[in-house]
Amino acid sequence: MVTDAWRPQINGVVHTLERLAETLTAFGAEADFLTPNIFRTLPMPTYPDIRLALTTPGNVARIIEQRRPDHIHLVTEGPLGMMARRYCLANKRPFTTSYHTRFPEYVSARLPLPESWTYGLLRNFHNSGQGCMVATQSLADDLASRGFEKLRPWTRGVDINHFHPDKKVEMDLPRPIFLCVGRIAVEKNLPAFLDLDLPGTKVLVGDGPELERLKAKYPEAHFLGRRPSDELAEIYASSDVFVFPSRTDTFGNVIIEALASGTPVAAYPVTGPIDIVGDGIGGVVSEDLREAALGALKVDRTEARERAMRYTWNACAEMFLDNVKAAYAA
Repeated sequence: MVTDAWRPQINGVVHTLERLAETLTAFGAEADFLTPNIFRTLPMPTYPDIRLALTTPGNVARIIEQRRPDHIHLVTEGPLGMMARRYCLANKRPFTTSYHTRFPEYVSARLPLPESWTYGLLRNFHNSGQGCMVATQSLADDLASRGFEKLRPWTRGVDINHFHPDKKVEMDLPRPIFLCVGRIAVEKNLPAFLDLDLPGTKVLVGDGPELERLKAKYPEAHFLGRRPSDELAEIYASSDVFVFPSRTDTFGNVIIEALASGTPVAAYPVTGPIDIVGDGIGGVVSEDLREAALGALKVDRTEARERAMRYTWNACAEMFLDNVKAAYAA
């Protein structure tokens, strides 16, 4: 599994890969990772938390040959993913890819580049393999409309024992508590949440390049920074509504963590939220985020928890292996 996203980054991609690797062992499979950690790196322009590997296609090819994998899966479209793709094509090795990030939207949020240019590059990258794995049907539909082919479903999972309503503790804050968890970065669209006229308290958990600026601009909000996993589970369970303002995520692992904790979700009707709670079970989606947040206060917390139980790591691992097998049957 070749990924440009890895520790010390904390994000949905890294979390998914780590849990997938743990779960695959029960299916008799072993995941070996080729990551930037074994190379010299430089910070990605405009996003220094992401480190880009400094290496050569020949070096990547040698490492792959040494590790003798049965299958190669390209997680990301960064330098390592591009070099591993080059190796696979040159050696006629089947490979799969996965589409985790709306990279064109992220780029256009930072640089004056048309999304169509970046989508063209990504389409060429993903269409050259034997299958591109996507987390939701709405994402598959969107990518198919942009010319992406061989799209295969690959859901996500959540630890329903770790994220649990029983973890609820008293929070000394005015209620209702509206929570948002994730990277404090421009693509997460956090002002859409912070600007809302809501009763009670807004709480944000996470770190990122926009943290200090948003703390200064919104002093009434509670920015808790990065929290340990056990404490995060308590915060989820102790909040009244989980607000997900992003319009560019492809899934949103934090959504199912909130649901597993019994906390209803409020979001825009976009890829991720619309697939998970778009039917009104477990949350509310609306183009009026305030309306969604207030509406989510009335959502049954037991139903929110039940919705999360659709998403298991075993199902995630099974779907991944099915997609790998399909790459060889094609």
